[in-house]
Amino acid sequence: MAATDPVENLQALIRCPSVTPAEGGALTALEAMLSPLGFRVERMVASAAGTPDVENLYARIGSDGPHLMFAGHTDVVPPGDEADWSHPPFAADIDGGMLYGRGAVDMKGGIACFVAAVARHIEAHGAPEGSISFLITGDEEGPSINGTEKLLKWAADKGETWDACLVGEPTNPDVLGDMIKIGRRGSLSGRITVQGVQGHSAYPHLADNPVRGLLQLTHALMEQPYDNGTKDFPASNMEVTSVDTGNPAVNVIPAKATAAFNIRFNDTWTVESLQTEILRRLDTAASQGTLRPGRDPVRYDITWNERPSHVFLTHSDALIGSLSEAIENVTSRRPALSTTGGTSDARFIKDYCPVVEFGLVGQTMHMVDERVAVADLELLTDIYGSFISNWFRHARSI
Repeated sequence: MAATDPVENLQALIRCPSVTPAEGGALTALEAMLSPLGFRVERMVASAAGTPDVENLYARIGSDGPHLMFAGHTDVVPPGDEADWSHPPFAADIDGGMLYGRGAVDMKGGIACFVAAVARHIEAHGAPEGSISFLITGDEEGPSINGTEKLLKWAADKGETWDACLVGEPTNPDVLGDMIKIGRRGSLSGRITVQGVQGHSAYPHLADNPVRGLLQLTHALMEQPYDNGTKDFPASNMEVTSVDTGNPAVNVIPAKATAAFNIRFNDTWTVESLQTEILRRLDTAASQGTLRPGRDPVRYDITWNERPSHVFLTHSDALIGSLSEAIENVTSRRPALSTTGGTSDARFIKDYCPVVEFGLVGQTMHMVDERVAVADLELLTDIYGSFISNWFRHARSI
């Protein structure tokens, strides 16, 4: 049966230069793998003002429950200078047991393996006793505006519901079987602007340097810990990520200074409670500080980024247990259950069904010579195949 070989699947996907937001032929290649297996494939284009249109794919086999979704993305980051690669980034060459190419790990490899696992399951057992769907975006590595979030709503508006989801992102730090992601920290960003009075640096009494106040505010944001972590999450972490005055002159005191910040937060907080705490810290520091002795308190404004990511934790024993059991059966490793790392499209999926993440070893993602061990592709296919059987068995027993 077609599509049972994860190596061939991955080579076909890598050879499609689908750098965000270009489809690059990758969804067409995926459709060619899924249609012969009996999947009903639909492709939708999402749009938003000021952003490029993005083509996405939704495919389903089966018409009733239980319903398992596999989610991922075929878009990839740019390869950079192709002369730096030992093998062309879109050639999918195999050398020394490694398959090279942009997206090999992040995350065309995961898609290739899940397709192969489903194809083998159908070959051995026939159509699943329930439904399996693929929800694949072309916008994960970009602004994530016209991708998974809109594709989920589009599918839900058509009546689609899901019982569980596996995202095939590369989750393993060192070897296959290390780690399942069962949740993600939240992410909140903003920008502080402190107003001053512009003037000549030789006449400071005629000016107010806003950098003084900005340093006081950023110190207040980062000085004290926000929490000590929880059972499932590390401590929340605040970082100031840029400071700028927009001032090219060395002898001019700037009129204003800005600082951007980002905090990755655990389930001690919500976005709203964290915003309240940040404002409390800033107000306290502003009222106690001045730009110069004898001057007015620090004046600041704050703007919040429009799309914060909410913290979440998955509690589904059927989903986590089925995947952990499959990993241990194939690799003899018991995976750690982790919430580390950045955000992923799981932050959108969690509003529709329980979701976890498991894929390849992520050591070379986004790097020159991104590559995956051919042996790992076969192992991951076996894990996914075992997971599919385990999950449907558990889901039918609930």
